[in-house]
Amino acid sequence: MKKVSIQWKITGLIVFILAFSLLLLGMVLISQFIQKEENELKERAILTARTVSEVPNMVQHLEAQGAEADNMKATIEELRVINQADYIVVLNMDRVRLTHPVESMVGQVSKGEDEGPAFAEHSYTSKAKGEIGSVIRAFVPVINEKHEQIGVVISGYKLPSIFDTILTLKREILLTSALALLVGGWGAYLLARQIKRQMFYLEPHEIARILVERTETFNAMHEGIIAIDKKERITIFNDQAKEMLGVAGDVIQKPIREILPDTFLPEILHKNRAVYNRDLHIQNRAIVSNRVPIKVDGETVGAIAIFQDRTKVKQMAEELTSVKAFVNALRVQNHEHMNKLHTIAGLIQLGNKEKALAYVFQVTGEQEELMNFLSRNIHDDSISGLLLSKVSRGKELGIQVTIDGHSTLDSLPQALDHHDFVIVLGNLIENAFDSFSTTSEDNQIYVSIRQTEQAVSILVEDNGSGIPKDKQQRIFEQGYSTKAAAGRGIGLFLIQQIVEKGNGTIQVESQEGQGTTISIMFPMSLTEKEESLS
Repeated sequence: MKKVSIQWKITGLIVFILAFSLLLLGMVLISQFIQKEENELKERAILTARTVSEVPNMVQHLEAQGAEADNMKATIEELRVINQADYIVVLNMDRVRLTHPVESMVGQVSKGEDEGPAFAEHSYTSKAKGEIGSVIRAFVPVINEKHEQIGVVISGYKLPSIFDTILTLKREILLTSALALLVGGWGAYLLARQIKRQMFYLEPHEIARILVERTETFNAMHEGIIAIDKKERITIFNDQAKEMLGVAGDVIQKPIREILPDTFLPEILHKNRAVYNRDLHIQNRAIVSNRVPIKVDGETVGAIAIFQDRTKVKQMAEELTSVKAFVNALRVQNHEHMNKLHTIAGLIQLGNKEKALAYVFQVTGEQEELMNFLSRNIHDDSISGLLLSKVSRGKELGIQVTIDGHSTLDSLPQALDHHDFVIVLGNLIENAFDSFSTTSEDNQIYVSIRQTEQAVSILVEDNGSGIPKDKQQRIFEQGYSTKAAAGRGIGLFLIQQIVEKGNGTIQVESQEGQGTTISIMFPMSLTEKEESLS
């Protein structure tokens, strides 16, 4: 059957159903036709029998012998032909047949089981099986002038069989069936062709194979994929998505809110706008989510969410970031130490040994004091290393980087990790470095990190060139930068993404020519709704 096209399968099935329906309809109509014919034959039979019983001289014929009886036979045969009856039988009160179409039956006693009421002056009809088939028989008593019954007239009409009825209606049946099958077959062919076109001319087994291949393809992906239709029912939910979200069992065609009550995927249907690169935390995994509406011919028919597990990549990035920061810090420190060594060497060559020694003690004390402060107040090595390198970087650039003496950081907010903090602090301080267009002893950057039980705040303030008011609304857009250099405009965009991820707030205050202050605050813990990751 696979070799037969679905188009011909549908056409054949519809034609078969149509033919079967016509057969059932024909049987019903033929049955009604036969029933109608039977009722008409009953009326005709009773009328014929009554006509014969009321024939003049019928009483004399019944009472007569010999020639009179022969005359009665002739009269009844004439009436039979006129009324198109199959037979007419006259019985006397002894149930002896005085007339009968079969000559050998004349003079014999009739033993019909349905004749009894007729000899009690009753007129009626009955249906019986005879030598010629099923017949309708009418019984009418013959009454003399003394109102005495002297006999019974029986008229018989043969019922047409189903085959006889079909032969009678063969023209109508053939014409109707042919026309119905022709029109129905053509309509079935057009319908089947339209269905085939809507199925992209694919056969059911090909569609089934494509569906299986598509499902297995989605399951083979490392990304979690969830798709819904316009009615918010799940159409795709691959194995990776189930593992990420802790969902088990078959969820296809179930409402998405029933499986993920706090999901934001249906919002894509209503807003008809994609959301890219949203950072999520699911079961201690760093997940990046992209949600996109599904459009067909310009109409939104569903939405799809793609979850990418970036945990391992992020761990590698953290390690690379730490190495890069470490290398950069070593470079800055090496440059700074070279300058200090040159200063010490110059003082020694000039014979100022006391000043050289004092300079060594001063530099060593400042470095130890900063390291002790960071070790004591900032309980994260990556952030401490970052701050230390930025202080050294500032000295190299001729910019004084001051860390608030009351800064503390014991633990990170629930939604963030030290990598996020390194990105935020690093980019804020680098942007502050870029705000200085000239070298001056007054160039200063102030950094503060404060933590309480409820929140942690970061503040970076500089007295650089500031940000024009007409540009302050766009500084967090991806790719936008107040600098002309290519490849910029990423830092503040990343900061904005991390602020949204940690449900934090960011505030920018800047005056052109006076400097910029950027403060960020993160809550230490998230509410249940904020923890919703889907």
